[in-house]
Amino acid sequence: MKIAIVGLGYVGLPLSFQFARSGVTVLGLDIDTAKVDSLNQGRSYIKHIPSESVAEFVQSGSFSASSDFSRIREASAIIICVPTPLNKNREPDISYIIETGKSIGHHLEKGTLVVLESTTYPGTTDEDLREVLEIGSGLEAGRDFHLAFSPEREDPGNPESKVAIIPKVVGGYTPACLQKAVELYSQAVKTVVPVSSCRVAEATKLLENTFRGVNIALVNELKVVYSAMGIDVWEVINAAKTKPFGFMPFYPGPGLGGHCIPIDPFYLTWKAREYGQNTRFIELAGEINTSMPSYVVNRLTDALNDRQKAVKGSSILVLGLAYKPNVDDERESPSYFLMEMLSARGAKVAYYDPYVPIIRPTREHAHWTGTKSVEWNRETVSSYDAVLISTNHANVNYRELAEWAPCIVDSRNAMAGIPTKPNQVWKA
Repeated sequence: MKIAIVGLGYVGLPLSFQFARSGVTVLGLDIDTAKVDSLNQGRSYIKHIPSESVAEFVQSGSFSASSDFSRIREASAIIICVPTPLNKNREPDISYIIETGKSIGHHLEKGTLVVLESTTYPGTTDEDLREVLEIGSGLEAGRDFHLAFSPEREDPGNPESKVAIIPKVVGGYTPACLQKAVELYSQAVKTVVPVSSCRVAEATKLLENTFRGVNIALVNELKVVYSAMGIDVWEVINAAKTKPFGFMPFYPGPGLGGHCIPIDPFYLTWKAREYGQNTRFIELAGEINTSMPSYVVNRLTDALNDRQKAVKGSSILVLGLAYKPNVDDERESPSYFLMEMLSARGAKVAYYDPYVPIIRPTREHAHWTGTKSVEWNRETVSSYDAVLISTNHANVNYRELAEWAPCIVDSRNAMAGIPTKPNQVWKA
């Protein structure tokens, strides 16, 4: 069979290649012509997907990329993997889903299966997406074409995370839609988990990431409390996780980043208000997590004050721009907020990230576009008044950092076990 996958980013591209490995011919669709050209020339733009793999799939004919949405007619199934950000008011923005649905609707054929994978609030698939597909095509969901939702479960940077072995939750608009979706994913994924509706599948994804956000908020709050008590929260967590039952370790940081955890709970709280429900617990967790950059900057201020320096006029190197270790994805990264807060206080700010050599255009932080990572050497690193570790990439030499940097503020426990000078490292 031949399928089309719309959106060739961190979700759509790995999914495309997993289907291609399974003997399915994949047409990748994206409005970014630069991505399309790169893929058709056998070049990857995602760090953990090697160009050799891209070239292999393209040369074999199992994968091709295009910006021509009329080619959707060639596919018997269409999977949508487009962004679902928040707007400037921190409200859900499903415009990418709607616009994709309109583009698909004009070319939708009878009998085609359409699956949404983008994280969103319950009701998006069977209300919003269904409506634009039906209007554009003149067809009826559940009768003329099939409709389903299956949440993505990508974990970039984790070598143990592979599309083929991560169970796939699937919900259909009708029982027949569910059956078609299960048949589709069973070709590429070892375990498919059917649920009773699209809404249950949508709610499942929100629960998964809200669970993580709430627990990260807990350890972030405990980090502040235990620090005031002179207790190292990282030591506490390492001790607690030796318990073989009833505990799962989560780790504090400088704030939340990425396309899931900082965003998904807001989709749930926004939708809950439509039903007159308050999500106080989730909203409190969000407040704690969004306050972490301020806490880290305050710790940096204390570290500089200890050296008779002010933030204003000091030079600060932010170590790590990506939102998590060992990836090149800086979406929603707390490093941006740290850099902006420090700049607003008069500091001279630069960054180092081996995976992000230059800052790409973003909607929220456009003024940083084009800024380049500094070089990693003694002369450069030692020239800064302080180094703030925001992301703990594994390929950074932290022993060199301890030798070169006069002051280190560590928000990721990256310096644990590294010999350092007295009062050189401040945990944040």
